[in-house]
Order: sequence, then C-alpha cells, then structure tokens
Amino acid sequence: MSRNLPLEQVRNIGIIAHIDAGKTTLTERILYYTGVTYKIGEVDEGTTVMDWMEEERKRGITITAAAISCDWHDHRVNIIDTPGHVDFTAEVERSLRVLDGGVVLFDAVQGVEAQSETVWRQADRYHVPRICFVNKMERVGADFQNTLNMIVDRLHAKPLAIQMPIGAEDKFQGIIDLIERRAYAADGDRAKTVEEIPVPENEKPKVEEQRHKLIEQMAELDDQMLNAYLEGTEIATEDIKAALRRITLANKAVPVLCGSALSNRGVRLLLDAVIDYLPSPSDMPPVRAIDIKDNSPIIREAKDNAPFTALAFKVVTDPFVGRLVYFRVYSGEVRAGDQVFNPTRGKSERIGRLFLMRANKRDEIECADTGSIVSTLGLKNTFTGDTLCSQTQPVLLDSIRFPEPVISIAIEPRTRVDQDKLGEALRKLTEEDPTFKVTYNEETGQIVIAGMGELHLEIIVQRLLSEFGVSAKVGRPRVAYKETITTAVQAEGRFIRQSGGHGQYGHVWLAIEPAGLGGGFEFIEHVKGGAIPRQFIPPIEAGVREALADGVVAGYPLVDIKVTVYDGSYHEVDSSELAFKMAGSIALRNGVKKANPVLLEPIMKMEVVTPKEFMGDIIGDITGRRSHIESIETHGEICIIQALIPLSETFGYATTLRSQTQGRAGHTLEFNSYQEITASLAKEVIEKAGMAKYA
Repeated sequence: MSRNLPLEQVRNIGIIAHIDAGKTTLTERILYYTGVTYKIGEVDEGTTVMDWMEEERKRGITITAAAISCDWHDHRVNIIDTPGHVDFTAEVERSLRVLDGGVVLFDAVQGVEAQSETVWRQADRYHVPRICFVNKMERVGADFQNTLNMIVDRLHAKPLAIQMPIGAEDKFQGIIDLIERRAYAADGDRAKTVEEIPVPENEKPKVEEQRHKLIEQMAELDDQMLNAYLEGTEIATEDIKAALRRITLANKAVPVLCGSALSNRGVRLLLDAVIDYLPSPSDMPPVRAIDIKDNSPIIREAKDNAPFTALAFKVVTDPFVGRLVYFRVYSGEVRAGDQVFNPTRGKSERIGRLFLMRANKRDEIECADTGSIVSTLGLKNTFTGDTLCSQTQPVLLDSIRFPEPVISIAIEPRTRVDQDKLGEALRKLTEEDPTFKVTYNEETGQIVIAGMGELHLEIIVQRLLSEFGVSAKVGRPRVAYKETITTAVQAEGRFIRQSGGHGQYGHVWLAIEPAGLGGGFEFIEHVKGGAIPRQFIPPIEAGVREALADGVVAGYPLVDIKVTVYDGSYHEVDSSELAFKMAGSIALRNGVKKANPVLLEPIMKMEVVTPKEFMGDIIGDITGRRSHIESIETHGEICIIQALIPLSETFGYATTLRSQTQGRAGHTLEFNSYQEITASLAKEVIEKAGMAKYA
C-alpha cells in the first residue's frame, strides 16, 4: 500500500462497548455509507460483514475482533469492531493496544453498563482518545441526559455533549448539532447526504442554552478557548471544532453524540466526528521502545522513512490461506518478501503476502506503510504481542498483557481419528487466543482447557467441531483456584547425586515472601561473595518457576510470591545447570510448606439488570451465594444490582435468574480479583482435588 494519502488523513479506530450496545450494527452502517458494501448487513438476519464466523452469526454476538478499511471525505478509516462480552475481553485489549482512537457506544436505555466500565478502563490504560455515541435513541426508555450523568458518575469522565436529540423513544425525530446549530433527520440512502431539517422552534432556546454550556465546559479545558470566551464575541465554528479536537486528543474530555444505528440516524455525523476529533498516527506521541543492543530507551517517530517497527497483535488460522499474523506499523514501511527481525523470539522472519483486511476477506497489497493495520502470511515464529522491526536497527516494543483464565474443563476426543486432530486444533486455537490455555494433567491423563468463562469454553468446543472437524467430550466447568503464601520464610534446597563418574551438585538458600494479592511473581538475585557462580542463577529461577506450577495445598498454581536467592554452594566439577534447577525447585517447595499456604478463589464482578418487582428475590438469592452487594441503582422501573461473587457460585446462575424473573432480567460477569478462601471451603476444594488433608 504505497502512500496515496498523507498520514494526517489516516484514522485507526476501534468500536468498543458493552454487549448488545449495537457495535456491529453501527459498523455495518459505516461500511454501507462509505461504499464498502452495497447492502446493509443485519445482525438478526446473520448477514453482517463483520460477524463472519459461524458461531457469531448463530448467536448474534461478536466473538473475535474484525478489521476493515473504508474511506470517508478523503480520509482512510481503519476500523476494528470488538466483542462486548467479557469472556472475549482479550480481543478488546489487543485492539486498543494498536489503535489511535476509539468510538465508545452506549445503549441509551441502559446507559453505562458493566462491560462499558471495563473497556473504558482498558482505553484509559493505553491513553486512547475517545468519542462517545449514545445509540438506540428510538427505544422505549431511552434517556440521553441519564447516559451523560452515568458517564460522569461511573466512568469519572467529562462528557461534552456536542449534539442533542430531537425527542426520544417513538418520538425520536433526529439530531441537533450544537456547534453548527443545525438539525438532521435520517441519513437517507448511500448516495445522499444526511437529510437536514429546520431546528424545531420549541427546541431553539434549549439549543442556545446547551451550546453556551458546551463552550463554558470547553473554556475550562483549553486556554485558547478560554481567551476567546472571555472576549465575549461569537466564537467561529472552526475555532470551536479546533479546540474540541485539542481537548479530545489530550484526553481531557470526550465529545458525545447521539443517534440510532438501526434506524440510520446519526451515522454520517459520527463519521464526520471521527475525522474531526480523533487522532491520526501523526497526532500520537512517538512510540517508545527499547534498543536491544544496549537496553536503552528509544523512540520511533511515525514516519515512512524511519526504521521499520511494528507490533503483532493477532494470529488467525484462515482455512483458505493458512496462518495470518495481524500487525500495526508504527514507523517505516515493509514490503512483501522483506526480511524482518523478531526480537521477542530472537529470530528473523520473511514477510510473505501482505493483505489489507476486510473482515474475513482480503485485498492483497505490495507495501504496508506507517499507520497501516495489515496481515501477512509466512511468519511462523511470530505470536501475539511480538515486535517486528528492522534487522539493522532492532528495538523491542511493550508487549500486550492478558488476564489469566479463571475457569477450566477436561476435554477428550471421542475417537482415535479425533485424537490425532485434537492436538493440532488446540495448538492453533491457543495461538489465536492468548486467554485460552491448554495443559496436560499427568495424574489423570486428561487434557484440561482453560478460559475466561463458560461461554468462552463453550464456543471453543463448538469451533473444534465446526472449523476443525474434531468431536470431543467435555467435563463440567471447574474453577481455576490459585495458591499463595502468607508468611515470609527461608528455605534450603539441595540436589546432590554421587555416582562412579561425574555427579550432580546444587545447593541454594532462598528467601520466600508474599508479594501481596495481585503482586505477581518476582525473582531477585542477591548472592554475595561468589557463593553461586552467575551462570547458575537463571537455572535456579527456571526451577523456581517450574515449582510454581503445582502448589502444596491442592496442586493449584502458586502466585503472588517474591523469591530472593541469597546464598548456596557449588562444586567445581559436579555442579551443573540441571543440579541448580532441581535445587531451586526443591527449595521453593520446602519453603512454601512452611509459609502458611492458602487457597485463593476468583471473585467476579456481577451486574444484574432487572425489573423492580423481582429485586427482593434476586438479592436474597445472590446473598446466599457468598456475594457482597456493592450498590443498587434504580432507573425508572429498572433496577441495577452490582455485587462481588465467587466464580464457583455463578455456575448455572443464568437459568436461576431466568426462572426467577420470567426471563426479564439479565446479568453480566467480569473477573475482579483473587481472594483467600475460608478454611471450611478450602477443605472441600482439597477433597475434590484428590488431596487427603490441608498440607
């Protein structure tokens, strides 16, 4: 893709929101109005371009982030439509890592929902400028002002309403642009511009009031706007838009628009706002990297003539062309056939064919330049989060961090033919999805797959059958418990084997202490006086990490531990890497047994949306599930209950909730934290894990 547009005219955006807010419906309208498609795809009919997977069309939800490019007013817009369900939050995480801007959708009836908060925090983490679109203004219960209030209360953000709706629910007639004082009705068909209508007389006083409020809010956030405001003269539309762009790019506030994607209202105006207020790659700060030659920090500017630097953010197994790696180019350019370096793996790779993606379809291109989001064939050793760069000027970008799985099931093939296919299919799925893990339990001989939730694993099993032709039997869902320690100890590890010839000698002392919940694992080398030669330190760490995989309480992984190797001894002849690896593993297991180990269980944040009349029954039920209710909000006849609940108590809850509320309530779950389990419950878990006692 040679540079046919200036970098300033490129936009890389993601559509992010809670499930059912209308992301895919909006994206389908965008594709129609930009000329990519000639017919609007509908989620309910299974005719969407973006939800192309069989499971997505069958269930009416987005499972995997889909990328597509379109053109609008001489600008190239690269869009990633992300899933809304919490089980697929990794798709949002990796998309936001490589995007420059985001469009956050809110359901005008529900406002800010549980997953809305999650994706907002993810966007905050990557400092992604955003605009908001309050969708579904035509639905019963739609309330634009309530959504603005919830953005303030729940997201602690500063919304700047640059539009206001004309009516709501069945009286929703159109949108008023407060900056230009213009009113618009439906977007019309693809060939026409958006239909402009006169501003209703009864709305004119409110328009002036809201416009004045908008300018006041902007004056508080932008010095140039403040000076113009204090002069007391009419501020030009262009100046207001320029100030709003500066405010948005600085993440000081978010412009808020409204409309209805389903009834084709406000989509064109949203596209205009994407061009006007969201950043191009050149507006973003230069990407920070590490020079692998001397580990010094370095920056890469978004220029075509800079050294090539890119980040692989997605791996997909395409049934027609094979293994596709998606990457974002931060600087420089790359052509099909070029040799690049992967510093994450320490290997060189050759770029195969390059594609500009259109969901599951591909347009082949010769060159990917700065700001491009493309995919390629031929990268056998590149995985999600890996850096790709120039061979002569290698740098390493920050990788992408994903949450650990919280639920697992045992899986086994139904036939010998399935057994041969299963391993390869699971390997491909783990390459695609970093939150999907596969382990082999040597004690039971079972393959155990782990993921982010019941739906996540259910879809994995369905994909095994539909995409890979593997039929499998699965066990019941199991909670992914963890283990940790509560006191600091010192422990010795000896691995000494003498034989007639060359023996083995490894001896270490470790200081083992809690790192605090969420602290992760930290390994520190603090050996003095050459008690252990430096070449044996990495094997000690490898042995410690290996021992972390199986805890001493019930065999679950050990987490949140800080380990310091501070002493030991070695033998001039018999010491080896293997001996010190074994000594490190022995020392950790000996120490953990003395450090008062405990079990941890995953705690989920649950949000239940229900009619008021069922609130009492629901609260009584979830209280009996060891939950802690954090808040109860009421919006008209709808009640929103937020609670923290152990994952083990949520299995089958959807069925219970449906029966309690005649199918009128819904709930969402997302991982919150790990917490220590009580002694009585720990006994039950240990017994189920096949352990005799609390060791």
